[in-house]
Amino acid sequence: MNIELNPEQPLEHSRYNMVVQQIRPWSVLDDEVLDLLYKVRREEFVPTAYRHAAFVDMEIPLGHGQVMLAPKMEARILQELHINKTDKILEVGTGSGYMAALLAQLGNHVYSVEIIPELKQMAVANLRAHSITNVTIEQGDAAHGWSKHEPYDVIVITASTPVLPDSFKNSLNTGGRLFAIIGEDPIMEAKLITCIAPGEFTVNTLFETSTAALINAEQASRFTF
Repeated sequence: MNIELNPEQPLEHSRYNMVVQQIRPWSVLDDEVLDLLYKVRREEFVPTAYRHAAFVDMEIPLGHGQVMLAPKMEARILQELHINKTDKILEVGTGSGYMAALLAQLGNHVYSVEIIPELKQMAVANLRAHSITNVTIEQGDAAHGWSKHEPYDVIVITASTPVLPDSFKNSLNTGGRLFAIIGEDPIMEAKLITCIAPGEFTVNTLFETSTAALINAEQASRFTF
């Protein structure tokens, strides 16, 4: 990675600091991912009221109880998924469209599902403004899966779910990868699930974290006596 900075561009300096101070220390060292963070301008996907915080290590409110993941989380997800140019990708929770834009740069086509109409409209406008054409945004509830375009090579769930429905795993191609944050506060774990053969999966726990749950997420069974 060879990035030349113009000291007269404070925005670019802030972007550089985000990568060097937040993202690289979180074990994100893949040059393709790091270069992408300079190419796709995060601040242009952030709501105007929070644009000053576009490069801050925080989740950014999008309204309707939804958030944009912290920059280091977005970068780590991309690195862990090892996306190929031929991959068909499902994203659950479009938000502002930023993650879809990143995924689209790495894969072949992204199908992104957003339950909130206003956020879908925001994402469509953002992607159009950046001339990104290999993303299809659909409105709907994908908290329990989205079989419409399966099988997928990559699935990214951008919010947490107390329980991961089996439908997501079963929508993967052999060799497909699924990123999900599973659990409830105070214990949520980011997991990478890989389909190694039809009906067979490996599960790798990446790190502990905490973020908002999907609307209508599947809940853990509650036993009462």
